[in-house]
Amino acid sequence: MYPKSFQKLIKNFSDLPSIGPKHAERLVLFLFKKNLDEIQEFADNLLAIKNLRFCRQCHNIAENELCQICANSRRDHKTICVVEDPLDIISIERTHVYQGLYHVLGGVITASEKDATLKIPDLLKRIGEEKITEVILATNPTTEGDMTALYLKRKIHPLGVKITRLGRGLSTGADLEYADELTLSEALTNRKELV
Repeated sequence: MYPKSFQKLIKNFSDLPSIGPKHAERLVLFLFKKNLDEIQEFADNLLAIKNLRFCRQCHNIAENELCQICANSRRDHKTICVVEDPLDIISIERTHVYQGLYHVLGGVITASEKDATLKIPDLLKRIGEEKITEVILATNPTTEGDMTALYLKRKIHPLGVKITRLGRGLSTGADLEYADELTLSEALTNRKELV
C-alpha cells in the first residue's frame, strides 16, 4: 500500500476529468521520480492558475482584463466565433485559419431548460455595440450543441448580421476539443450561412 500523502495525491488526480485511478497512480509515480526543482515548478504553476480570470469581453481565460485574442488589434474585430468553452478556442486557433474574435458561452442549452448561466445576453450586447458583421456558431455537433445554435440563430437573426455554422466536416456527436486541425480547418472554411 502507498503512503498516505501518495494516496491523497492519487485521489486529487483521479478527481480530474478523464483521469481514472490507474492513470492517477501513474501520474503520481511520474512526479515522485522528478527532482525537487521540477516538482516545485509544477506546484508553482498549479498555484498560479488562481491568478487567471475570465476575459471581460469574450469569457476566454485571461491574465488581464482582456485575453490575448481580444487585445490583439490585428484580429478581425467584426467577426465573432461562438464556442462552448475555452478549450474550443485552442482547437480552432491551432488551424491558423480563423482570425476573428471569440465568445465563450460557458456550456450549451440542455433539453430540459435554457441555462441562465450561459453568456448569451453578453453575446447579443457585443453584436450591437461592436458592430459585428458575422457570427460563426461553432457549438459542438451534438443534440445540445445544435439546439443551442438554433436558439442563438433565432436570437441573433433580428440583429441583421450574417450567421454561419461550421461546415459538417465534423461528425455528429464529436467534440471540437478532440478534432484534428485539418478537419477543423475545413469546417471553418466550408461554414454555411444559416437562413
